[in-house]
Amino acid sequence: MIFELDKMLGSSRVVLASASPRRQELLKLIFGDFIIEPAKGEEIIPEVEETEDVPRLLAVQKCREVSEKHPEELVIGCDTTVMVGGEILGKPKDEKDAARMLRMLSGSTHQVVSGVCLRMKGREHSFRQSTTVVFRQLTEEEIAAYIATGEPMDKAGAYGIQEKGCLLVRGISGDFLNVVGLPVEMLALELERFLGGEC
Repeated sequence: MIFELDKMLGSSRVVLASASPRRQELLKLIFGDFIIEPAKGEEIIPEVEETEDVPRLLAVQKCREVSEKHPEELVIGCDTTVMVGGEILGKPKDEKDAARMLRMLSGSTHQVVSGVCLRMKGREHSFRQSTTVVFRQLTEEEIAAYIATGEPMDKAGAYGIQEKGCLLVRGISGDFLNVVGLPVEMLALELERFLGGEC
């Protein structure tokens, strides 16, 4: 049962392979206590037929790295990517790059895809979740003002929907928390299957 995942863990602990404060807050909705140990290796973007599968494969990389130190624990790796017009938008390099991304998103529809990997005692399971986000048409003044808040600089796609970035969004279709950085509902269901030995 998704409300008793702590009990299903047995003596194992939970390790979150991410430094993201947003993911840490969201994971507290599932587990009351967990260890934070971000992956430190370089992200290697794999060549794939489906661009939407990149976040899942990056989550697998992170999860496997951290799992080497914690083979008996439940390690959760995650990666969230903003995709528009076939291009992956990571975190902006600088304010100019942030403005470029926000212009691309302005007045258009894009996908936010999170990949998640679970690993414990040699078993591994990964999945992905996609949410559609629609931006309203932004003026150059709005883009400059939003960048001036500093908020876009540490976020994929140069915006945070859970903060001032929500003012840029006309609507979404799918899981809101997935856009924040962790698909909590799907994660809970997949954890139930994984800990129950179904996958």
